[in-house]
Amino acid sequence: MNDKLIFRIVWTISAIVLLVIVLLQANIVNLFPNHDVLPKWVQFLPTLNASINGTCTILLLVSYYFIRQKKVKIHKLLNITAFILSSVFLISYLIFHSAGLETKFGGVGTIRYVYFFILITHIILAAVVLPLILLSFYHGMKMHVEKHRKLVRWSFPIWLYVTITGVVVYLMISPYYAFN
Repeated sequence: MNDKLIFRIVWTISAIVLLVIVLLQANIVNLFPNHDVLPKWVQFLPTLNASINGTCTILLLVSYYFIRQKKVKIHKLLNITAFILSSVFLISYLIFHSAGLETKFGGVGTIRYVYFFILITHIILAAVVLPLILLSFYHGMKMHVEKHRKLVRWSFPIWLYVTITGVVVYLMISPYYAFN
């Protein structure tokens, strides 16, 4: 496969994921039409997602440390693990949001503005980072070192921000989950 085809595949996957998320948020797509009879495990998914995000944060930081030490194999293994966990996160996120459960942040005052700033930047950057991660991952696996380095200058800090703010958003909104 050439880079042009990979680029098209990455953008197609990114567009499909974004479209599915938008449809779920608009409650157009719903895997659980009867909200009163949701499986109990669905309520655990936000906690799972925050745990995955926290784990990915650690993996990304440790991966960065090892690439600075020129230990490419460990760096690669950590990034593959982060990539797999992020894929599990995405599936879990989609399942949870397909349940149609809605939680409103109940904080007031300055904390409300802080929460929405973090949430909005998290959402925007999560959408932006997906194609960057996919392209970075592709070039890293193919050992296209220069292309990989150019991409990770952007994808690494954005991905790290998204994983950290994912945990922060969870911690801030979790007291307001109706199913707690």
